[in-house]
Amino acid sequence: MTHEEQHKMIVELMDYSRRMKRYDQEDFEMFVKRDKDDEDLDTLSQKRLQKLYDQYVVRREVR
Repeated sequence: MTHEEQHKMIVELMDYSRRMKRYDQEDFEMFVKRDKDDEDLDTLSQKRLQKLYDQYVVRREVR
């Protein structure tokens, strides 16, 4: 996953951040901070970001 893809996912997830469960929101806030610092996510964090994206964004679009 490229940095641009990560950034797009994070931007899209921002709309859903208020609906997230607490532990999801804490992870997301960490991703936002790392994105602001222009850090690339490690493999584990990329998987977690993808899971959040699938859970909140993709699932909402299907409905």
